[in-house]
Amino acid sequence: MGFLTRQQIEDMGFARTGENVRLSDKASYYNCKNIVIGNNVRIDDYCVISAGKGGIELGSNIHVAAFCLLIGQGKITLHDFSGLSSRVSIYSSSDDYSGASLTNPTVSSEFTNVKSADVTLDRHVIVGAGSVLLPGVVLHQGVAIGALSLVSKNCKEFGIYSGVPVKRVKERKRDILALEQEMMEHAGRIATAV
Repeated sequence: MGFLTRQQIEDMGFARTGENVRLSDKASYYNCKNIVIGNNVRIDDYCVISAGKGGIELGSNIHVAAFCLLIGQGKITLHDFSGLSSRVSIYSSSDDYSGASLTNPTVSSEFTNVKSADVTLDRHVIVGAGSVLLPGVVLHQGVAIGALSLVSKNCKEFGIYSGVPVKRVKERKRDILALEQEMMEHAGRIATAV
């Protein structure tokens, strides 16, 4: 996997990029001026990161695996330590499928009824391969979404959710909070020693 150089990333005009950002040179990035990327972020091959008016904000320590899609007019936010497995799709906009309006981007907006709403993944959220998140959902801290799930409603913290549509199937351990603290303390000790 090839990654863009720091100069290539800067030339793309992102709103902000942190340190240790590894962006695949085989991914597509659209409307970079509305994309914020934190520290220690990796985006793998064949992803499409397409920011609308609301923008896309990726915190720190985030991984977006191959073939993921982030798209829509609403804001998409991935907070620190969240991650997307391969082929996850996050939509912050959706056509009206009722038949009351026309659909697709080739049609003038006066004949469509596109709904847009922000999508938020809080800290330590992980989304399994092939899952789809629809406009307006909030995945609260520590949520885990099983592979091939459809998320159309908010998910409460530290739950494991799965299915079409998702249902809470069990609780997720909170050990990750202590591990995060330990990791940050370790990084602080290394920085002070240098």
